[in-house]
Amino acid sequence: MDFVPAVQDELPLAETVEYSSVATSSLSAQFKRASVKLQRELLPIFHHKNSFLYLIETSQVVVLVGHTGSGKSTQLPQYLYEVGWCTNNKLIACTQPRRVAAISVAQRVAEEMDCAVGSTVGYSIRFEDMTSDKTKIKYLTDGMLLRELLVDPLLQRYSVIIIDEAHERTVYTDILLCVLKKVLKKRRDLRLIIASATLQAEEFVSYFEPAAKCMSIEGKLFPIDHLYLQEPTENYVTEAVKTILSIHQSEPDGDILVFLTGREEINSALQFIHDQSGSLQSTSRLLALPLYAGLSRAEQTLIFEPAPENSRKVILSTNVAEASVTIDGIVYVVDCGFVKLRYYDPKLKQDSLIMRPISKASAIQRAGRAGRTRSGKCFRLYTSAAAKSLENTTVPELQRVSLLEPIMSLKSLGIENIARIDLISPPSVKLLANDLELLHALGAIDSDARLTKPDGERMAELPIHPMMAKALLESSSKGCLDPMLTIAAMSCVDDVFVIPKNDKREADRRHREFMVDEGDHLTFYNVYQAFTNRGKQSSRWCTERYLNYTSLSQAVRIRAQLARYLSKFGIFIPSTSRQATPETIVRCLVCGYFSNAARMQANGSYNLVSASENGEPINVSAHPHSSMFSRSADWVIYMRILKLGAKNYIGGITKVERDWLVDSAPGYYKVKSTSKMYDKE
Repeated sequence: MDFVPAVQDELPLAETVEYSSVATSSLSAQFKRASVKLQRELLPIFHHKNSFLYLIETSQVVVLVGHTGSGKSTQLPQYLYEVGWCTNNKLIACTQPRRVAAISVAQRVAEEMDCAVGSTVGYSIRFEDMTSDKTKIKYLTDGMLLRELLVDPLLQRYSVIIIDEAHERTVYTDILLCVLKKVLKKRRDLRLIIASATLQAEEFVSYFEPAAKCMSIEGKLFPIDHLYLQEPTENYVTEAVKTILSIHQSEPDGDILVFLTGREEINSALQFIHDQSGSLQSTSRLLALPLYAGLSRAEQTLIFEPAPENSRKVILSTNVAEASVTIDGIVYVVDCGFVKLRYYDPKLKQDSLIMRPISKASAIQRAGRAGRTRSGKCFRLYTSAAAKSLENTTVPELQRVSLLEPIMSLKSLGIENIARIDLISPPSVKLLANDLELLHALGAIDSDARLTKPDGERMAELPIHPMMAKALLESSSKGCLDPMLTIAAMSCVDDVFVIPKNDKREADRRHREFMVDEGDHLTFYNVYQAFTNRGKQSSRWCTERYLNYTSLSQAVRIRAQLARYLSKFGIFIPSTSRQATPETIVRCLVCGYFSNAARMQANGSYNLVSASENGEPINVSAHPHSSMFSRSADWVIYMRILKLGAKNYIGGITKVERDWLVDSAPGYYKVKSTSKMYDKE
């Protein structure tokens, strides 16, 4: 809404000239508040405000079905704040399944409430806390709220908990609902709101009966045309770029949101657009921007800025833009029809990122991004027959991923019998058994499946994967805590190596300067040391060496936080210590990652040690981005497995000795002969 020019036209010229900067600023603030107020009142949820507030007064649990664009994520906490749910120093919590959403929604609500992020409105995500003593409305990831339960089991600080985007059914959302069901029985004054964008309310209502009431709110959607391909495409990234260029040349003004599956696809599409945009027959230019979880705060902010004059904004995103993240001006959506999801592979005994077709619910969510401000179009890069064959919803994460970290969190909360807890969608018993076996081998739980003291309790409290937590704790007694702290921090960030498509050879040359024979972990340590010492944490230094400045800056913050956790345990980095040897550091890593071992074959590939299929070893390859890609090693440990097409790749690789594996986990492995090693169970 453009209020300012209209008012200025009504003012006498003399008065306009004589306005001081303070008066002008005051007027601008008034117009801004009026504009925000009007925008809030235009949202569909505004017409249901009184009904919602009545329900929350009379019911302990409210299941709210708010369709895309209804305003539930931004308005519900404000309504509750305005009517007094934050009195007596209480807070309102609103969880989001993704970090990007928690940050962006907090920023939007802070803007509407005319306050700085971190004051009345704040957010908390892993390794970043933007809250203060003044915070009353707190946006946070569902995993962070679960961690708060470890310190405050009854969530006494909070008067209302909002579980937003509950239909996404993340591991931590489902576990939170289970724990909150117990908390509500002891805290009758606590209110729980479960907000979902799809019609799956019955499952949530029946889970919380008889305490739950359901309410539905229509979304503010304009008509959307859905367009499908006549024939399946062989390369949806190329097809997406063709569609973007076609929209830009033939469709009226309006920004474009493109859904792809990951960072590599997004970067490829950005390069294609850059290469071809110069030859476009158009008076306006394309401004292409990425959106994924690993971007810096400044890069994420760019997507919310209006496109410059004579420009059309194109946002290439993963599924983070599917819900909660509202980007004004989107008129066209291009949907590739796929998503990368974590799935536990029982053969690999690992979570793998697997490309899967999206669900019908996700397809509806994606298309809904196009109809927020005016009529839009959704270009689906698949056929209408393929759309009809999609599953209705995505399998809940709790039933398809490893549960090492959630198990540790539950045991920290005193919930010991994991197999019998009251979950909406219980995981498989076999999956639980595999994870409990590994936790026992790591020394995190004892033979009665209880957290060990102090290691198990400390591993549960550290906000990193249990395997890395074990390696970090082990390093204290082995005299290499300082380098392991760096390696642990680097394991928590996105890839630090930038590989541009048009300058790959030079990037590879600069990256080799940091690489060592021992493998990726010590390579990452070298990068961090160079960044903080020689590079003085400079973005220019990173650019010249094709390094990701955002990831390295984040690693610095994470390292400091992990050091604070250790000091809380009474573990301090020695001010003077002997120089840790590479062997000592690697032996610590083996203490955590012994189960992720592989042996090199004659052709340069690897056979996994503790995983097999029909009695035959599973073959994998070193990821091309690994420092071990072209190096030789009889035995290695790895951090992750990536599934690309029909081939499996391992990443985060470090060279080890066979005997180190047996020494680190004598109960996990047995040596059958001098040449073969097998999983004990």
